[in-house]
Amino acid sequence: MKSVCLLVQNDYSKDIRVRRKAEALYSAGYRVDVLALSLSGSRSTYYCADGINVFTFSLGKKRGSKGRYLYEYATFFFWAALKLIKLMRKNRYDLIEVNTLPDFLVFAALYPRWKGAKILLDMHEITPEFVMSKYEVGPNHWQVRLARIIEKASFSFADHVITINEPIQELLKSRGLPLARSTVIMNSVDEALLAACSAREDATRLESLSGSFAFMYHGTLTRIYGLDIALAAFGEAQKELSGAEFWILGDGPEKRSLEKLCNKLKLETKVHFIGEVPLEEIPAWLSRCDVGILPTRQDVFLDYSFSNKLSEYIVCGKAVIISELRTIRFYFSKDALAYFQPNNPADLARQMIRLYGNGCLRTQLAEDAKREYAPIRWEVMKQRYLQLVVDLLRTSPNEF
Repeated sequence: MKSVCLLVQNDYSKDIRVRRKAEALYSAGYRVDVLALSLSGSRSTYYCADGINVFTFSLGKKRGSKGRYLYEYATFFFWAALKLIKLMRKNRYDLIEVNTLPDFLVFAALYPRWKGAKILLDMHEITPEFVMSKYEVGPNHWQVRLARIIEKASFSFADHVITINEPIQELLKSRGLPLARSTVIMNSVDEALLAACSAREDATRLESLSGSFAFMYHGTLTRIYGLDIALAAFGEAQKELSGAEFWILGDGPEKRSLEKLCNKLKLETKVHFIGEVPLEEIPAWLSRCDVGILPTRQDVFLDYSFSNKLSEYIVCGKAVIISELRTIRFYFSKDALAYFQPNNPADLARQMIRLYGNGCLRTQLAEDAKREYAPIRWEVMKQRYLQLVVDLLRTSPNEF
């Protein structure tokens, strides 16, 4: 039996992308271990999740300052490197897959690489653009230049690189990554998992929402996702949306400021902050809403983003109003999604009014989105991922 180990500096139970890949590998007959972050509990723990061995390190995520980022990245890096040495001697991994951030986490696999394991790097983010966006610095800033150096060294160290969409693949190609050494695996929702989720719903909360029409957002409440833009648009369009409500599911650092904005706009009776909802209940909420709202801001980093929430709305047959970002436009036409100018509440309000008053349009958008989504659905991505692993392991058998 071939053995694979996945590294991710995140809580495995909450990292849906990594879980999908680990479960796909296990179902295909691989032994699968995961080295992950624990946000609470003892310093080092082990548990088995559906046949997958998960080893965790308790560190937390208290990021804010650059020093804290560096501390967390470095601490997890050294734990993962030492853990891999110990596990490699016992399990003889054929493949180590490293999931960023940080990019340099791939070097924690130095010992397994020396012992013959293949190294697969899944670049979840593009770090130079992330630095520019988060710290509002230009492309020639020393931190951005350093991020590019680390990025190139990281993908050069790996045997193969996974990118999350074609625009990012082209960007990395321009920075020295050969197309032959990269594969796109989209962050699409697992439709089987979505269908298998319990249809149970929080009846108390759902029944208390009296509106006959609902816009919905579900995800983290943070500035980059533009909920303040959506609230401003909803307030601007109120005269035309008399029977509509706006459901906001999730939590995050912007919740209090969003609640204050809601009060300022006098939307308390129309906007409902639902809070955190268990993953298994999300399908019930998706089935009850009418239109999904994804108002992500646009900048040099976010222009390359592709929200997995978009996949969920599409699979559930819902029309979506979304920022016209570069990557989204690459995959979906204007016949499939209701685009609005990023960062523009007035244009978002226009689309809210347009979809609210036209049920036939909502149905047509949902149908076209499903058709255009078909080539990138998870079943396609899953088979591409598994074939990539087979090809990697075939090229150079592990020898000890």
